[in-house]
Amino acid sequence: MHHRGSLWVHPAGSWRMYVARAGIEWSMQFCADPAKVDRLRQDALTLVNAFPETLPALTKLGYPEAEEILTDEIKDADGVERYTDSLFNSCVPLSRADHQGILPRGAGEHHYPWPVKSGDFIRYDDFKLWVTLPDGTHGAVTPLGRRGSGDGRVRLVYARHGTPEGNAIARAQRLHKAVVLPPDHPVARKAFAKQNGRRRQDGPRRSAKTTG
Repeated sequence: MHHRGSLWVHPAGSWRMYVARAGIEWSMQFCADPAKVDRLRQDALTLVNAFPETLPALTKLGYPEAEEILTDEIKDADGVERYTDSLFNSCVPLSRADHQGILPRGAGEHHYPWPVKSGDFIRYDDFKLWVTLPDGTHGAVTPLGRRGSGDGRVRLVYARHGTPEGNAIARAQRLHKAVVLPPDHPVARKAFAKQNGRRRQDGPRRSAKTTG
């Protein structure tokens, strides 16, 4: 099951899934503006309301919190977190190849830009998702912590295949780890450059780390 904007409804005794105009990849929640995520919630509520059998059916399946998730306004990081991992975002069924495959065996959504591109619809305006990497190509990063946490690290979530950063992501994924750049790395600085009140990070540049 993939975080991609899964809008499940129950028409005439059957289940159908529609894809939201933007999905929230799990790591994207940490740069997500609650107001923008709330618009996705409103879209989901409008669709589900058009299929009145949906919420009672979900309750019978053991998911009684569905109505609360759809009707509670998203105002903060806790609300973003709940919606990100809810049925209405995180349950797109994909094969392993479609989910995480690398060409030529499969064009996995985790290796190609759509889950990252969709972040443009929900990120804070002052967070730079796409950054220029040291080799001149472009990659995408997400914060490692919640907004206001003071954590200036970023996770490298996309880089072009065949580049040093792309190879680092591929190696990390094989190890079930992530590529994390420290707060004083030039790429991390670019990502947070528009945000006010950033804590100054002094000292020598540190290299990227692969973490679990």
